[in-house]
This record gives sequence, C-alpha cells and structure tokens, in this order.
Amino acid sequence: MREHPHLRWPVRLFARSLVPLYPANRGARRPQEETILPLQPPTRSRHRSRVPAPSAGAASLQAPARRATAPGAQQPSQLHASLPAVPSTLLIPLAARARGDRYFPWLACGDAVAAGLLERLGADVEGYLDDLPTVLNVLWRTRFIRDTAQGFFLLHPEARGVNLGCGLSHHFQWLDTGANHWLDADLPEVIALRRQLLPPGCPRTRLAEVDITRPGWWQRLGQPPRGPGTRGAPQQPVLVLCEGVLMYLEPAQVQAFLAEFAECAPAGSRLVLDVLTHRAVGTAHRHASVGPTGAEFRWGVARLSDLPSAHPRLALLHEHSVAECYGWAGLALETLWWPWLGAPLYGMVTLGVGD
Repeated sequence: MREHPHLRWPVRLFARSLVPLYPANRGARRPQEETILPLQPPTRSRHRSRVPAPSAGAASLQAPARRATAPGAQQPSQLHASLPAVPSTLLIPLAARARGDRYFPWLACGDAVAAGLLERLGADVEGYLDDLPTVLNVLWRTRFIRDTAQGFFLLHPEARGVNLGCGLSHHFQWLDTGANHWLDADLPEVIALRRQLLPPGCPRTRLAEVDITRPGWWQRLGQPPRGPGTRGAPQQPVLVLCEGVLMYLEPAQVQAFLAEFAECAPAGSRLVLDVLTHRAVGTAHRHASVGPTGAEFRWGVARLSDLPSAHPRLALLHEHSVAECYGWAGLALETLWWPWLGAPLYGMVTLGVGD
C-alpha cells in the first residue's frame, strides 16, 4: 500500500487541526501539492475545498474530491432526513470502521461487522472517507476503547458492559468473554434502525432505548445499584462507553450525566468517553462530516482535571490525546498550544468510581 502523502508532513497535518478554531481562517485552502487523490474536472464547484474540516476533535485536513457514487447508492442526506441531527452522525464512525483501515493501517481495527452494515444500508459514504482527520480519530478511539475494555474484562470476565449512544457500532465482537453481558443503548429512532440491521446476537446481549439527558437513566437501563450484591458479595463493576455523544449535550447535562453515573455505579466501575477542547464548541458547522447533519458541539473541556468535580466518587484515571498519532511533532504542537486549548484537541478519558 502506497504511503499516504500527508503522513510525510505530520507537523503540517496537525497544525491544520487548529485552523478551524479561528473564524478568520474559514477560507483557508490546502496547497495544490498536497492533493492525495485525483481531483474532479475543473467544472466542479470548489466551495467544498474552501471550507476547513475540523474533525471530532476539530482537526482540519482539507478533503480530496469525492469519488463517484455507486449507482443506486443511498445518499447520507437520506438517512439524515429520517433521523434527528445528532443521531444522524452514526454513519461517520461506521464509514471509518468499515473502510478506514486502508488509509491508516497501523490503526486498523478490523471491524468485521461495519462493512456489511454499510452494504445493507446502501449508503454512499465516500464523502466521510474524504474527511481523513475524522477517520483517524474514529480508528484511534476504537483502538483505545477496545484495549481499555479488554483490560477491564480480563479483570472482571463476568461483568457488564454498556455502550451509551451505540449507533451502529459493535464493540462486543472484540469483548465477548463467554460470560460477560453487554447492553447497547441509544435514542428510540436509532434503536429501531439497529433492531433491523444489527439485532442482539446472543442471550448475553440486549438493546435498550435511553435518553441520558433525563435523570434516572441508570435505573431505567436496569444496571446494578451501588452497594452490596447478592448474599452480601460486592457488586460487579460496570464498564460504560460513551463515544461521540457528550460533546453534543449542554454542559449542565454532561455534569448531571457524570454525577448520576458516579452516584449509582458500583465501586470499580469505569466510564470511557471522548472529549473536545472547549475551543471547539460552536464549530461543528465547519466540520466536514458533522456540519451537514446540523448537529453542534455544545460541550468541551477547559481542563481535564475538572471532569471528576461532578461527583466526589469520580477519579480521572487515564487521559490520552489524538496528538499521539502524529508522533513527536503532534505532541510538540499540542504542548505549544496547550495554554490556549486547555485540553486535548480531541482526546480519550477513563473515569473511575471509588467506594
């Protein structure tokens, strides 16, 4: 596989991640020599090439021209029309997991389910694959979630896992211990779609409708309460995933969500979530993939150390930045910008629940 030209300039690629945070740079264009795929004929409108594309981490690599649509393929806009703004973003990670391995083979997640789902949907997702920073972000966070969850279930092979805002993701393909239980939960309209395309595959998995902005979601999902379990034994901890969800909620809703998790979850439970810097709030309309859905980034982090402040039982256990994918150059640039960003441009965090 030919090396992707952008990988030769990690400094330039990561530096472009910062451009969309400045409204004055909305007309920035990618230099012609960085084209990674043949451009469409000159008659094609160049409006797309003049709009920066911050990823789900506000990254902004300009996308190459979109490839031809397969005859009869469903346009993403058709799915967007049938789902509200935020749920309609589920095609973005699905496209990355299904076809992104060829662009970033060292982050390949080997999703055996995603490609089949795309084929059944008949959706044209080439435009999402043009947004390479978002593809990289999704693959990176998928690897992080997989590795973190596998470590959790290695210690607790009979524990429960919950994927909040599951969309059409299928993490259980990597996490089935033969004894653990898994719950995929999302808004009703998403679960209705998932029941058609990806119903539970074994008795230890199930689907549930949930709105995490409404208090009492932990109990409605039937998760174990805080305190002793049966016969006085400690409750098994719960692993909760929440990817691509919280940045679309209001800050007060995120605080309430974190507080309920910490208040209700058994000791030793883990919450794995992705975060944006607070500087990305309000920039979703300039995001190459999220922008067309109409969703907006409403919550970001000014300091990662603020996350546990939602509840005394919460602790910040691990934090990682997508800058790691760009090597020393990405880490150096993020360090330079840290006083202004306050947090990773896009990152993954693991929160733990104490006694």
